[in-house]
Amino acid sequence: MNKTTKQILKIGGIIIGLGLILIIILRYTTKAHSPEDTITYEQDGLELNVFYNRPYKKDREIFGNLVPYNEVWRTGANEATTFETNQDILVDGSLLKAGKYTLWTIPMENSWKVMFNSKMYPWGINLDEEAYRDPRFDSLILERPVEKTNAQLEQFTISFERSGEFVNMLLAWDDTSVSIPIKKEEPQISDSSNKS
Repeated sequence: MNKTTKQILKIGGIIIGLGLILIIILRYTTKAHSPEDTITYEQDGLELNVFYNRPYKKDREIFGNLVPYNEVWRTGANEATTFETNQDILVDGSLLKAGKYTLWTIPMENSWKVMFNSKMYPWGINLDEEAYRDPRFDSLILERPVEKTNAQLEQFTISFERSGEFVNMLLAWDDTSVSIPIKKEEPQISDSSNKS
């Protein structure tokens, strides 16, 4: 290897190293502004887990502006939000099989579309700042009404709340809340009695 080739390789290595350091710094600073969180619900053998990043309002207009209406949102910041269930469940009456999903939403003024997608993605958005979601992998799509809250919530929050036989997954930020009812799928009991 001649001297020029060695210098080019050395410079290339330095550039790659600096690029990796820059990526690490950018990821760390975005996490500082939108910290990650995991919430878990456990009862009667059912376990639900959500991993997401929690952006702050910071005096901004959220829905219809920072988060545009009628566009796919990663339902948080940074990585795509994930939802995991250890059992088959009914989400707003529709079956969702046990497994891990990415959770996407399309906020609208009066309702939100909620999509459970079976594919995992490297990040929530691509370089064009469009959601990574591939709709071919949507396992379940539903639409839920928007509820306006009395108080403004500074930080985007996902939580679970028990209500009778349902567990409601709440998506709330600013003065907006969307409730998604979840119920454990009960196995069908067939009548196997012999009639003679």
